Amino acid sequence: MTAPPRPTVGVIGWPIAHSRSPLIHNHWLAVHGLAGHYDRLPVPPEAIEGFLADFPASGLLGANVTIPYKEIAYRAVAARDPVADRLMAVNCLWLEAGRLMGANTDVEGFVANLDQTVPGWDAAAGSAFVLGAGGAARAVVDGLVHRGFQVRLANRTRPRAEALAALYPGAVTVHAFEDAQAAAEGAAVVVNTTSLGMKGEGEIPLRLDRLGPDSIVADIVYVPLETPFLATARAAGLRTVDGLGMLLHQAVPSFERWFGVRPAVTPALRARVEADLVP
Repeated sequence: MTAPPRPTVGVIGWPIAHSRSPLIHNHWLAVHGLAGHYDRLPVPPEAIEGFLADFPASGLLGANVTIPYKEIAYRAVAARDPVADRLMAVNCLWLEAGRLMGANTDVEGFVANLDQTVPGWDAAAGSAFVLGAGGAARAVVDGLVHRGFQVRLANRTRPRAEALAALYPGAVTVHAFEDAQAAAEGAAVVVNTTSLGMKGEGEIPLRLDRLGPDSIVADIVYVPLETPFLATARAAGLRTVDGLGMLLHQAVPSFERWFGVRPAVTPALRARVEADLVP
């Protein structure tokens, strides 16, 4: 019986069984005829700091980092890119001269998904509305601000939203959660970064049919592919952007960093991952 291939790269998290990253990266390795294997790397919380400290001796070329370890990885690397510094989170690791280096590709994933799905979405950047202020919201807000948008932010816990807004003086305003509807109206882009609207998680406090007809509505969730939030937006005739594209596009710079080849997010790749989402 042949032993499974030793991973060359992988994704670190806990739990990690749900990750679709191996599908994405192993698809690209096959497409480009490159040697290597990408696998899930489950690391329990009590072991993560030691795992990162010993990474140079692991035999891994690099790794992605997912929940709940992006902030721990940020602190563990010897140096990181400017995006990771702004977000204070690392999701891509690699080695340089035996030193562990880090980057954050979530912002690129978010904006590249919009670039591909709704070309020209930022041509007349105006206001955007973001619901939520967690780790994913940081990447979304950062991407919107750096594409020229004024961001209105609402979160159930206002101090958390204020802490995020403080990172972008003059570009982000905080609004009360109960005032989310008023804050969203007139926004060119509306993004849900929360689990609200999913079964048992409460309702999103927005009437999407009151948005402008040219508004773009995005959700970072990709299971299900069309969330209730996006279904409501589509029924209102609005353009929608699902969260799967963000997952696919954030993987591109990691693969390029490790293998020196910039892969493409193609319909074939998307179809392959979509098929894996079907229960």
